Amino acid sequence: MNIIEVTDRNSSLIEQLLGVWESSVKATHLFLSENEIEEIKKYVPQALKEIPHLTIVETENHIPVGFMGIVEQHLEMLFISQKERGKGLGKELLKYGIEKYSVNDLAVNEQNPLAKGFYEHMGFEVYKRTECDEQGNPYPLLYMRLD
Repeated sequence: MNIIEVTDRNSSLIEQLLGVWESSVKATHLFLSENEIEEIKKYVPQALKEIPHLTIVETENHIPVGFMGIVEQHLEMLFISQKERGKGLGKELLKYGIEKYSVNDLAVNEQNPLAKGFYEHMGFEVYKRTECDEQGNPYPLLYMRLD
């Protein structure tokens, strides 16, 4: 597996990352309905194009299987494809983000306990909770920072 920073965000790559995103969300965001996932999916390509730092993890065959997006020192997104979960790829990506970009802050859905546990394992602690997500939907967010 290779970790690479992406500057050329062509439509083929965006399409592949959208597949990774959808696979990951369906495996971890069990509180979202199919319709809600389809609605959110519409905004993902734009977010992938606009995020300042986009880093992907890919197989030897150059197939993306995970990615993270970083804004300043904030982890904005981290998704690992369903079939690659549990292999340490998220840990490798996050360690890369911490070392290279001093990532020290993130928000996670409270209804995604596996993600919360992963970030706690990586040294993050909850410092704030909101009742709604950043779009005003009724999904509580936990804000975490590196201890």
